[in-house]
Amino acid sequence: MARRSVLSIRIVEGRNLPAKDITGSSDPYCIVKIDNEAIVRTATVWKTLSPFWGEEYEVQLHPTFHSISIYVMDEDALSRDDVIGKVCITRTMLAEHPKGYSGWVSLSEVDPDEEVQGEIHLCVELLEGEGGQRLRCTVLEARDLAKKDRNGASDPFVCVSYNGKTQESTVVKKSCYPRWNEAFEFELPDPPAEKLCVEVWDWDLVSKNDFLGKVVVSVQGLQAAGHQEGWFRLQPDTAKPREDRRRGSLGSLQLQVRLRDETVLPSCCYQPLVQLLCQEVKAGHQTGGVHLVTLLDETTTAESRQDVAVNLVKLFLGQGLVKEFLDLLFELELAKPCEPNTLFRSNSLASKSMESFLKVTGMQYLHAVLGPTISRVFEEKKYVELDPSKVEIKDVGCSGLHRVQTESEVMEQGRQLLQSYLGELLDAIGKSAPTCPPVIRAAFRQLFQRVGERFPQHQHTQFVAVTSFLCLRFFSPAIMTPKLFHLRDTHADARTGRTLLLLAKVGRGGSRENVAPGAMTPPPRGLQAVQMVGNMEPAAGRAKEEWLAPLQPALQHGASRMRAFITRLVGTEEEEEGGEGWPCAPRAAVVKEGLLFVHKTRGKGPLLASASKKLHFCLTGEALSFAKSPGVERCGSIALANIRAAERVEEKSFGSCHVMQVVYVDEAGQQETAYLQCKCVNELNQWLSALRKVCGNNPQLLHAYHPGVFRGDKWSCCHQKDRTGPGCGQTRHSITLQDWSDPLQPDVEAQRLFQHLHGLQEPLREKYWQLMEAGGAHDGPRGCGEGPPLPLVLQRLFEALQDLERCHRQLPPAAPAPLELQT
Repeated sequence: MARRSVLSIRIVEGRNLPAKDITGSSDPYCIVKIDNEAIVRTATVWKTLSPFWGEEYEVQLHPTFHSISIYVMDEDALSRDDVIGKVCITRTMLAEHPKGYSGWVSLSEVDPDEEVQGEIHLCVELLEGEGGQRLRCTVLEARDLAKKDRNGASDPFVCVSYNGKTQESTVVKKSCYPRWNEAFEFELPDPPAEKLCVEVWDWDLVSKNDFLGKVVVSVQGLQAAGHQEGWFRLQPDTAKPREDRRRGSLGSLQLQVRLRDETVLPSCCYQPLVQLLCQEVKAGHQTGGVHLVTLLDETTTAESRQDVAVNLVKLFLGQGLVKEFLDLLFELELAKPCEPNTLFRSNSLASKSMESFLKVTGMQYLHAVLGPTISRVFEEKKYVELDPSKVEIKDVGCSGLHRVQTESEVMEQGRQLLQSYLGELLDAIGKSAPTCPPVIRAAFRQLFQRVGERFPQHQHTQFVAVTSFLCLRFFSPAIMTPKLFHLRDTHADARTGRTLLLLAKVGRGGSRENVAPGAMTPPPRGLQAVQMVGNMEPAAGRAKEEWLAPLQPALQHGASRMRAFITRLVGTEEEEEGGEGWPCAPRAAVVKEGLLFVHKTRGKGPLLASASKKLHFCLTGEALSFAKSPGVERCGSIALANIRAAERVEEKSFGSCHVMQVVYVDEAGQQETAYLQCKCVNELNQWLSALRKVCGNNPQLLHAYHPGVFRGDKWSCCHQKDRTGPGCGQTRHSITLQDWSDPLQPDVEAQRLFQHLHGLQEPLREKYWQLMEAGGAHDGPRGCGEGPPLPLVLQRLFEALQDLERCHRQLPPAAPAPLELQT
């Protein structure tokens, strides 16, 4: 059994942001922090006050997290980035919106006194003495304090106040994990004062001391217990008057945020539900009856259909039945009244499932096919424009020493470039049939055959059905927004974005012409370039835009090449062992790889013995190996079973906030630490997430670690002198970024399907009766609570859901959260 919280967040766009640069504009990006730990950074959108990001993230968190903060920053090349404003959403606020929150949120000004973080370890007790009772507060230690100094640390000390008297601790220099072990005593008056206040401050020699947070302890509650000890979360100073004058003047963010608290039961609990779903898929469509998948499609709302499709695809991938599941969806969809030219254009469960299936199984294939062309477009930054109304000569420059290019020359140059990009892309697609994953080829082969049986007089429809998914819902969105498909680390600038738009998106026929980066919805008609080729018709000749006419020969040739590609893709039966399955944890598959900088420290181990500072690391399901460069013999490796933790390193340790540490045990049984520097916060979190996922089941994972480095004779974080002493910071094994390439988790998918189906029992029953009456199987009026007998499959489904509900009710209560502000 595992309790977990999953946060889904989509940062859509901002508007009316203030100008931070002398040009009257800003270069905004967002930093997402969970309890003051940076998790993701969006791309920078240059020179705009209304940026569009459209970036989505899913983060697995510990259930006891407190808040999520989104900081909007202005990137500066020569100075520190400016803070524009922030949005803070607490866990309580998210709990009030179980279906998620979506809307605009005003940015608020960042108040340094409210930017508190960390916890303090206190022991408060009442002592009996000759002169009466005394109150003793022992300040033991603190952890994860805010960094207030330029050296990436703080100089914390504590002020303990009671009954008008204040005592101070010593100052611990350059530490966010200080240890005091100091006791403070106060006389207890009669009647006793109500509250004991413990404040943490950062000492500064010249300027004003910085506030780090406080804890208020109720003495009345202490009298009943006599003793209280534990970690207390530091809180901002709520007594300080807040100024909300700038709220609203800093602009706003459009967000979509949803928190899901999940309790995943043991696998045996889900077996009845999973077996029932598998049996229904194996049985296929039965004439004259209502299939369970049909009922699920009809009762699932448009808002949740995407999530349900992902859960079903991953569940059946894990069961080795995704081919049969998709074939069933195709058969049920084609059984509905439909026209050849509108086939699979709706957002039905079949369309959403196929779209999700391509993302789960085909991202590596997508990168191999589109990656080189996308990189070329980004690197060349050529000006491409075919629309005469949009041509700007100033964006091109001079063709000769003095002569400015004419409009026709610019358009001809753009046509040649676009034709070159399209030709390169079609070459890559045409050659990719043998390398396309067998499970994808099998799915398209079934789709091709089903459509051919449904429309025998329209053979062209078979090809369009395949490209409607492959081109319209997979290739084209990735070309338009490569950042969202991990093809690039940044969004395209205006010039590159326009080139990608012409290569993949629509003209003015039925859609917006200027689509912001990140828009995911594919257009239904008026396709250009890849989408025109995907439709495999002489569309250019019938397009509304006359300026597309010069591309007609290339598009027609591309359509014939696409047809030949589809023929090869669906024409050969694949009989590879395991080709149509999906292993839950492929042992030899590369989970993550890339170049990392190795920081040398005292200690032993294969990494520290290497002469190179920068090495190529490769993480698989067996080990973290490293070599001097990709493709050469590896220098060494660390077995995953020997890894004890993967955590961040304090900025002050190496002068960078993008350093991680991998704590492992060497062959001699000695604990060693490798310090590896990434290039940015996103790469850091991707590596941490990948390592935590593959090592999550290690039985000897650490619960505490040292965020600093051992230099000289002590740890830089807590100043302990024992190199092998217990850590001063909590490990964060449960915090991971979710990705399409993650290993399958059948129990998690089954739990999410249970949560969805549990709320659909009455709609499923009603929909079944409606469909049976519409088919004439049961005529006549139906009274309240009456109806035809439910089929056996629904009876078994409701029984399985009731059993799971009973298992959840019998669970022990959740562990208590860390101590909060006491009043």
